Order: sequence, then structure tokens, then C-alpha cells
Amino acid sequence: MPRTVTVGLDGSAESRAAAEWAAREAVLRGLPLRLVQVWEPLPDPLAQAPLLGAEAEQEWTERAPSESAAGLRLRHPGLEVRTEQRTGDPVDELCEAAGTSELLALGSRGLGGLHGFIVGSVGMAVAGHAGCPVVMVRAGEQAADEHLADPAGIPSAATPFRPVVLGLDITAPNAALLDFAFGTAALRGAPLRVVYAWVPQPPPSYTPGYAYEAETPPVVEEALEPRNAFMLGRALEPWRTSFPDVDVAEAAVEGSAGSVLVDASRDACLIVVGRRVRKARLGAHLGHVAHAVLHHSPTPVAVVPHS
Repeated sequence: MPRTVTVGLDGSAESRAAAEWAAREAVLRGLPLRLVQVWEPLPDPLAQAPLLGAEAEQEWTERAPSESAAGLRLRHPGLEVRTEQRTGDPVDELCEAAGTSELLALGSRGLGGLHGFIVGSVGMAVAGHAGCPVVMVRAGEQAADEHLADPAGIPSAATPFRPVVLGLDITAPNAALLDFAFGTAALRGAPLRVVYAWVPQPPPSYTPGYAYEAETPPVVEEALEPRNAFMLGRALEPWRTSFPDVDVAEAAVEGSAGSVLVDASRDACLIVVGRRVRKARLGAHLGHVAHAVLHHSPTPVAVVPHS
């Protein structure tokens, strides 16, 4: 089966924003767009209730993808849009659909507690288990949000793309993560900003409760800064050669990785983070950095699985 850009639909504003984002991505990649609607049957007592009839819900489930597809075809002439209805557990069905997808887009809700975003349990589970990159899109996301403002300061989808931001761990730079980030930037003609965030460690002889000479910690940190910058640059060399047209800038920044990447995402069109593939079905599958970025980045977030 040819690979597609896939989006999970549930009729919400955030899933409609995800569908619009996925349609633009499918055009960039020259791939078909697949709209997947998962119908989770109601328990028998609820299905028999007059206001929650299973037949009415299934009718809506079958109608929503076709209506969305019609609108997307009008807004993106020439784009092949497919619809697919599935029945079962949404996480299982979306993860299965991800198996034949170039990437999977899902929606996440608006501001939640402490000015963060609400990533539902389905979105978190799919992002932690899917076999392809999963992109979480906020409700209200517009095409112009991905682009620089025009000379008059007005949002526009006709201007160049904002940078793609990649959060990279230089202790284990992964090829799949780098390839996705460089390829995504190349498709957009966008700059790529690669960020490695590090937190200085105390000297090996550090013991709580004892004072050290004031010059000792700065000496350690000053030694780390050029080392980290050198290692980051070296990790990027093969991809710079493979993607010579991508404008790449890197920064080794002192600070918490989650906070540094959220700050960097504010001027980006997409932020890319990785997650290690874990075979166990239960337990946490998203690291603390990916978790923080998913909940607080104002721009779409791509979570790329890697070994």
C-alpha cells in the first residue's frame, strides 16, 4: 500500500486544524491524504439510551470524514484525499493506521493549566506507540502561523516558512530523527535550528555542605561549552552534506531541555523531538523532554520514534 499522510478525525476543532495541517503537509510531500475516523462502540446500556443511540453516532461517524474530505479537496485542488472509517479502540486503530503512514497528525486542545496545552490520553498514547512520526497540532492553527509576517507585519502564507527546530541529544544523535528534521526543513525551504540543551554538573569531588573556591564551577562550565558545541557540529556534518540547500544553525544552550525547546518553538513552524522505541506496551513511552514540549509548545510538535 502506498504511504500516506494520515490524520485522525473526531469532529473537534483541534482535529479539523490537524486535518488542514496534514493537507498542507501532503501537498509538500506529494502524497495522498488519508482521513481516519475511529468509531468506538458505546457500552450496551448507553447505546440503548434515546439520546446516545449507536445508530445515530455511527451515522455521524460515517458522514464526518466525507464532509471534511470535500472541503479539503476544494481548498487543495489536485490533492488526493481518502477517507477511512474504523471501529475499535482509537489508540489501537490509529497506531495500526500509522504503520502505512509517512506521518500521522492529531489535534490537541487549547490552553490548559499553567498556560499549557491539553494533550488527551489518546494523543499521548498514540505519540508514545505509533511506528511513524506523530505531529500534534493545536486548535486554531492556521497556515499563516507557519510563515514569517509580511513586510507590513501582517500574517501571510505567501512568505517564507519560519524555522524548523530540532531538539537533539549529542550523546546519542539518531539518524532517523536527523533525517526527518533535515528533510522537513528542505521540503519547506526553511532554515533548520538544531538545539542541544545541557545542565552543568557539579565537579566530581562535589560534596553537599562543603564550600568550594568560587572559580571552580565556572572553569568546569567553560570547558563544557566549547566541547558541547564541537560535538553538536560534528553530529550534523553528514546531514549538512546530504542536504546542502538547508540553512543550518546550531546552538548548545545551558538549561533544561524542555524549557529551552519550548522557548525556541515560539518562532518556529515545527518543532521536532525524538522518543525511544520501547517494546513493552505498558509504562511511559515518552521522555520528559517530549512530554514538556507537547504540553507547552505553541507550534506543531513532531514526535519521531527511533531506536
